[in-house]
Amino acid sequence: MKVELSGKVVVVTGAASGIGAAVARLAAESGAGALVLSDRDADGCRAVGEGIAGQGPAVETVGADLSDLGSAAAIAGAARRRFGRIDGLVNAAGLTTRASMLDGTPGVWEELFAVNARAPYFLMREAIGDMVARGAAGAIVNVLSINAHCGAPDLAIYSATKGALLTLTKNAANAHLRDRIRVNGINLGWAATEAEHRMQSETLGHGPGWLEAAAARMPLGRLLEPGEAARLAVFLLSDASAPMTGVALDLEQRVTGA
Repeated sequence: MKVELSGKVVVVTGAASGIGAAVARLAAESGAGALVLSDRDADGCRAVGEGIAGQGPAVETVGADLSDLGSAAAIAGAARRRFGRIDGLVNAAGLTTRASMLDGTPGVWEELFAVNARAPYFLMREAIGDMVARGAAGAIVNVLSINAHCGAPDLAIYSATKGALLTLTKNAANAHLRDRIRVNGINLGWAATEAEHRMQSETLGHGPGWLEAAAARMPLGRLLEPGEAARLAVFLLSDASAPMTGVALDLEQRVTGA
């Protein structure tokens, strides 16, 4: 089985680091013809793009804050202007701000839903609209979370955003199956990304040794790696996963419900 993207134009959000950057790099290695990379860290996104450009695909980078309602149109517009179409989309960007049932605030609710659910919806709308207008097949992958099943107590609002995106994933897949547009998701478990390191070591105050302590509690003795999520995302983007659609795969170290 060959997992190839064979000249496809792929949009990836959250591409400056972590899962998004890993997806972008693997997409380039897998034959993507062009990549549109977006992140609110414009300099980091540009650096990832420059590293990828030498592998063959043309790269466009877009600095965009997904909490801005106009960000989806700006990202999709950049893809259409430069490359004329969108063949694939990976919604990898997301915020993991902590908030429980007791300490959540309207501001955290609005920010998390804006970035984790609203922006992916409008990006999907842009991508699907482009595909339908051209009568072309396409694939979308949403990076969800294992927390969509319930969620840790301090991730109540975050979990709700991922649950919303999980439903949108299935809704879009059902609505556009006859258009040959596949939409799938990854319920990602605890991964060792740069953003998680900042959250754990600085925001939550667990210090630089948090990763070793966390890894010791996990069944595999480590956290998930961004590259593992990237392999699954690129598979779901590729024709090798057809006709799979409307599926949310758990990428986690524990069996949900066990």
